[in-house]
Amino acid sequence: MIDKTFPLVELHRHLDGNMRLETVLELGLHYGLPLPAADLQSLRPFVQVTEPKPSLMAFLEKFHWPIAILKDMDAVRRIAYENMEDAAREGIAYIELRFSPWFMAEANHLDPAGVVEAVVDGVQAGERDFGVKANLIGILSRTYGVDIAWKELDALLTQKDHLVALDLAGDESNYPAQLFTGHFAKGRDAGWQVTVHAGEVMGPESVWSALHHLKAERIGHATRSFEDPALIDYLLEHHIGVEVSLTSNVQTSVVTDYAAHPLRQFLERGVLATLNTDDPGISGIDLHHEYETAAPAAGLSPEMIRQAQRNALETAFLSPNEKQSLLNHRK
Repeated sequence: MIDKTFPLVELHRHLDGNMRLETVLELGLHYGLPLPAADLQSLRPFVQVTEPKPSLMAFLEKFHWPIAILKDMDAVRRIAYENMEDAAREGIAYIELRFSPWFMAEANHLDPAGVVEAVVDGVQAGERDFGVKANLIGILSRTYGVDIAWKELDALLTQKDHLVALDLAGDESNYPAQLFTGHFAKGRDAGWQVTVHAGEVMGPESVWSALHHLKAERIGHATRSFEDPALIDYLLEHHIGVEVSLTSNVQTSVVTDYAAHPLRQFLERGVLATLNTDDPGISGIDLHHEYETAAPAAGLSPEMIRQAQRNALETAFLSPNEKQSLLNHRK
């Protein structure tokens, strides 16, 4: 279903949600962690989602062991580098990798600024070695609250020129976007673009808040947007990209199954919706799965799938010249 004459682009992949099971096992054993299993197949159900979880927060519990192995900056750098190798293996021409330095640092008391530097180093090395273009998006993890978000923002700003955008992720229901208005104003002042997780757990009001308070140019998930027709009109009028992750939304019980997902409606209305993996290491998928298995199950026609692929390049945080360069490379 992927159009191989057109660049394959992913806009919504959490670097810290894409750790290889083999790496979790290897580093867990290396660092002497009390892993719940000592072989890949036995470890899998402790790291990957094998059946839908009752909520987003239950889904996030699967991150325990992948985050536990981040014992030092070498581990962080390795994870970042392997993300780039995975992208190359999937045939991705351009990828935006997002990460929360506080989330990655907290379990092992790492320096969040050091985490940001290690991620930048690993991704840049991967770009050189694998020929995939990448940009980084820093996440403020709303789950930790407003004060920690300032510290996380400071850590991200230490590598200001190596990031292109700022994101807000985590507990959407208890930490609404408007709490972080000041953080995102500072991020925009730094020259970053803005994408925000919204409308995944909460309703259209969450998306509106991301748009108005944080000035979001893209929305992660936006699954409940159709509850407000005026919101769909706004997304269309202002060319707001929507980063859809089909399998993730099924696994977090945001939707009951692929067929119930509103992605088809987004595309039918002309919304700039895209296909993404979210946390492929946790979900046990890759981008090909979303295009070839999840999208048809969600009712997308081949033309809709091609449109989603084109939407990804259109809404990528790239300059017009960079987009044209990716197109030229495919010709």
